[in-house]
Amino acid sequence: MEGADEFTKYRSPLVSRYASKEMAYNFSDRKKFTTWRKLWIYLAKAEKALGLPITDAQTLEMESHAEDIDFAMAAEEERKLRHDVMAHVHTFAHCCPTAAPIIHLGATSCYVGDNTDLIMLRDGFNILLPKLARVIDRLANFAESYADLPTLGFTHYQPAQLTTVGKRACLWLQDLVMDMRNLQRARDDLRFRGVKGTTGTQASFLQLFQGDHDKVEELDRMVTEMAGFKKAYLVTGQTYSRKVDIDCLSTLASLGATVHKICTDIRLLANLKEIEEPFEKEQIGSSAMPYKRNPMRAERCCSLARHLVALMADPLQTASVQWLERTLDDSANRSLTVCIYRQFVYGPVNI
Repeated sequence: MEGADEFTKYRSPLVSRYASKEMAYNFSDRKKFTTWRKLWIYLAKAEKALGLPITDAQTLEMESHAEDIDFAMAAEEERKLRHDVMAHVHTFAHCCPTAAPIIHLGATSCYVGDNTDLIMLRDGFNILLPKLARVIDRLANFAESYADLPTLGFTHYQPAQLTTVGKRACLWLQDLVMDMRNLQRARDDLRFRGVKGTTGTQASFLQLFQGDHDKVEELDRMVTEMAGFKKAYLVTGQTYSRKVDIDCLSTLASLGATVHKICTDIRLLANLKEIEEPFEKEQIGSSAMPYKRNPMRAERCCSLARHLVALMADPLQTASVQWLERTLDDSANRSLTVCIYRQFVYGPVNI
C-alpha cells in the first residue's frame, strides 16, 4: 500500500505528533537539499558576474532543475562516496550535464551545509515569532478582561493576599514579552557563513580569481545578499562558530522555561477548580470523567518544555570541543542539535 512503508520505521513523535506543518517542512530533507541547490546557483551566478567562465545556459540549466531531486540516486551516491555533499553534487550534475563542471566551484561542504542550517534557523524563527506574538496578544486581552476580578494569591503555594486574575496573567505576559525580545535578537543577530573556502581562508576563491582579493570579498557579499542576509560572519573556520547554536538554543530554552512556569500554574489552578482547559465533544478517557477535566494541553507543554531545557547541554558541549578550524565529530551530533529548533513549535504556540 502506498505510504505504508513509513509506518515500519521509527518516526520521531516530535515531528509526527507535535510539529506544525510549516516547521516540519522547514527542517525537512526537501527544504534542505533544494536550499543546497539554490546556494550552488547563487554561487555560480556571482562567480559569473565577477568574470569566471560560466555561461547563462549553465545557470539556467541549474535553475530549471533546482526542485528536481532524485533522492534514491542521492542515497546510492552517498553509499558509494561516503560523502553527503558530493553525492548531491553528482545527483545535481546528472540533471545538469552542461553545468556539471561549475557546480560547487571552489566551495567547501560547509558552504552548503552551514549556510543551509543558518537559513533554516532564520526561517524557523520567522515561523515561531508570529505564533508567540499571537499568544501574547490573546493573553493581553485575557488580562485586560479580568483585570478587576479578585482571586487569592499564593506564595510558597500557601494562601496569601488577594490579587486579581488580570494581574496574575500579567506576570505570565511579562515573561513572554521578554522571550519575544530575546527571540527577535537571536534571529536578527544571525549572519551568513558566506563563501569562505575550505578552512575559512578563502584560498580556493583567491586561486579562482587569480589573487584578486576585491573580487573574493565581493563574491562573499553578493552570495550573502542573494541568500537574504544583510551580513556574513567576518571570520569562520570551516564552519561558523558553534556559539551561534548556543545563542539560538538558549533563547528557545528560556521560552521553554517560561511556558513550563505558565502551564504549571494552570495545572495548579485546575486542581483548585479556578480554571479549566477546553474540552472536546468526543474526548474520552480519564479526562472525560464528570468530576474532573485533566489539564492535558498544559501537561503536554510542560513535557516538551522540560525536554527542550534539558537539551541545552548538547550545543554547549559541541561548541567546547571544536578543534582548531573544525573537527568532524560534531557532524552527526549537530544533526540532532538542529532538530531541537523544531521541538518547541507545537506546545504553547499552537494551542
